[in-house]
Amino acid sequence: MNVLISIGVLGFLIFFHEMGHFLAAILQGIYVDGFSIGFGPAILKKKYKNITYSFRAFPLGGFVSFPDEEINNIDPSDPNLLKNRPIIQRIIVISAGVFANLLLAYTILIINVTSIGIPYDPEPGILVLATQPEKAAFNAGLETGDKILKVEGITLGVGDQAINTLVKEIQSSADKSISIDIERAGTLKKISLIPKDVDGKGTIGAQLQPNIRKETKKTKNLYELFKYTNNEFSSLLSKTIQGYKGLITNFSSTAQQLSGPVKIVEIGAQLSQQGGTGILLFAALISINLAVLNSLPLPLLDGGQLVFTLIEGLRGKPVPVKVQIAVTQSSFFLLVGLSVLLIIRDTSQLLLVQRLLNQ
Repeated sequence: MNVLISIGVLGFLIFFHEMGHFLAAILQGIYVDGFSIGFGPAILKKKYKNITYSFRAFPLGGFVSFPDEEINNIDPSDPNLLKNRPIIQRIIVISAGVFANLLLAYTILIINVTSIGIPYDPEPGILVLATQPEKAAFNAGLETGDKILKVEGITLGVGDQAINTLVKEIQSSADKSISIDIERAGTLKKISLIPKDVDGKGTIGAQLQPNIRKETKKTKNLYELFKYTNNEFSSLLSKTIQGYKGLITNFSSTAQQLSGPVKIVEIGAQLSQQGGTGILLFAALISINLAVLNSLPLPLLDGGQLVFTLIEGLRGKPVPVKVQIAVTQSSFFLLVGLSVLLIIRDTSQLLLVQRLLNQ
């Protein structure tokens, strides 16, 4: 059931993306002849007012199609053909899917914040969530639930800043003893630990987080609601962009964290177990990912079409068809090849985990 929910969420997000393109064209009076969710052979198809609506066999994608004047017997100079519209109007149509997903993600976050509230401001210190057996933190006597207040006599402060201060000190102190002040059950204690050297950086084998209460509170007013939502949206968008940027700057490392369709559905199924909140979070995360992914300058994606359109605007004439075909074919094989590899990898990992659980 949870898997079906996650697939349903993916399908809805793709529908919303394509609807952005569709409405941007229709509202500007541009001819559209097809609206499809999925690729491959059509399972359901209905023609209404010269537009064919279809649901296809492979629902991990979709497209809005525009009529070919030769096939549809349309005057090539007809101003309502997409290619004959001003560059700015075509850019609006191309970009509308990305903006639709961003708008949807922002709306989902507002709904989530309104329904469950926002966390209290972080309190001083860092919480220890767990320690790994036989690692530095465990050997030094650090326990789950401890609150770390100081490192080497330096007060850590609150939030992510406190985490960053502690992590930097640990990483720079490989195989060296450092002193930390903790609070345990209302009692202050001082302990020493020696971070283990791993690739030149110190590690202690502990899971840490800012000292934030589990409870949430309702927003006081609209200002607080939108301020928190803005921060959450900006943070998710920034982290997503950084993730895709890592594919270029540090591919070998980032590729290990890259998720394919199978993994995405698995994550969605896990989050849906948390109820409505988990489903909303999954939808917001994937919607932002779809927006960023489609912004990439690959011809099969919105970003690639936008690049072709901008070049046409600068040159005063379209990019040669042969060039577009060559670049598009290369992009197609790249995306399909990457998708197949990710599906195989994620499916293999999922089957392995299930096999181990059944032993």
